[in-house]
Amino acid sequence: MEKSPVKKVGIVVKPNSPEALSTAHELSDWLGKNGVEQAGDVLVWSEKEEIDADDRVGTAEKADLFVVLGGDGTMISTARMVADDNVLVLGINYGSLGYLTDFRIEEMFPALEAIFRGEYEIDPRVMLRAEHWRGDEELGGGRVLNDVVINKAALARIIEIEVSLNGQFVNSFRADGLIVATPTGSTAYNLSAGGPIIYPSMNAVVLTPICPFTLTNRPIVVPDDAEIELKLMHENEGVVLTLDGQIGHTMHSGDRVRIRKSRTTFNLVQPQNRNYFDVLRNKLKWGR
Repeated sequence: MEKSPVKKVGIVVKPNSPEALSTAHELSDWLGKNGVEQAGDVLVWSEKEEIDADDRVGTAEKADLFVVLGGDGTMISTARMVADDNVLVLGINYGSLGYLTDFRIEEMFPALEAIFRGEYEIDPRVMLRAEHWRGDEELGGGRVLNDVVINKAALARIIEIEVSLNGQFVNSFRADGLIVATPTGSTAYNLSAGGPIIYPSMNAVVLTPICPFTLTNRPIVVPDDAEIELKLMHENEGVVLTLDGQIGHTMHSGDRVRIRKSRTTFNLVQPQNRNYFDVLRNKLKWGR
């Protein structure tokens, strides 16, 4: 992604965090004093909220950079909001885990000063577009930064999901569910289910069955430009399609999920003094 001058900055805040909101107002004042225009008001919303209101879409279209004060959940919400706009995203860690929010609070203003000087690195992350189909009708969908998951309720029977890749049959997975994860999402639900960690810049997607009935059903890594189709083979109460663990859709027998690579990436501003393996060692407590 080519570097462009940053003229307008949007601010996104984790809900129910007075500290993050206070920092957001401090940031608003700082932008004004430095002659930088703020794109809209400070945005605060629940991770479960559908982000399609006119004012939020308008803010996304106007901003060149989003400063996100929160955790990974707030970053994922922001990924849904920016949609087709190739904006920069600076994540300030107000969460508990923070794979995506690389910057500490005390690093925020120095990082912004560097961005305005053009001294920054961009870490473009692949996003996927998922569509939920029932017959010829598209029931819903959206972009995901982490994963697309089909899974069953706690008391539901094992489910069968037929998987095709570019129209070619792959396998019918009998399992508690199936995860389709991006490299970014490989350290989320995919990792808990026994899937591999994928380096963020890899052009790959991983399909990971959740507690498969057959132990030889293992995760499969496929190219990210392939079109993936998942089909629920039998009626089973409580089967849900979830997008990034935030938006859910109930599935019925015969429903299909089509997944393809999104046209745009999620463009993280990366700290120059840290790398991806620093994050993994810290978050996964390697060597401790």
